[in-house]
Amino acid sequence: MAEEAQPSVTLRQQQAYQFDISFSPDLPHVLSDEPAPLGAGAGPSPAHLLLAAVGNCMSSSLYFALAKFKNDPGGITTTARGEIGRNPAGRLRVLHIAVDIRMGAAAASLNHLERILDQFEQFCTVGESVRQGIPITVSVFDGSGQQLK
Repeated sequence: MAEEAQPSVTLRQQQAYQFDISFSPDLPHVLSDEPAPLGAGAGPSPAHLLLAAVGNCMSSSLYFALAKFKNDPGGITTTARGEIGRNPAGRLRVLHIAVDIRMGAAAASLNHLERILDQFEQFCTVGESVRQGIPITVSVFDGSGQQLK
């Protein structure tokens, strides 16, 4: 299978909770770290990386669906927020992820928007996989701030 179909990353502990994350020889490394009091907060935490993966995948899926109909979203800005709390066993978990996607373009300038908004999430590999264990809500706004989804 293609490399994209079977992704792999290598994590090497630097100290305590800090890990150097290598995605491939051609890509920059990322240093992850837990926030204080466990770590020093020298890099994104595992929860940050999860939110980035879900938000990036949802944004890419929306962009792909828009581009398929020759739409220009006018730039996309996405914010993914995680709700961290305790599960019934008292363990910290990501309980919910909220993804807000904001496009620069006005809704009226986008073709087949209703169809796109109904379907794009289904093509997000990461988001739909994570959604099997963590509820995810996705909101989409156009350039005027109007909530479309």
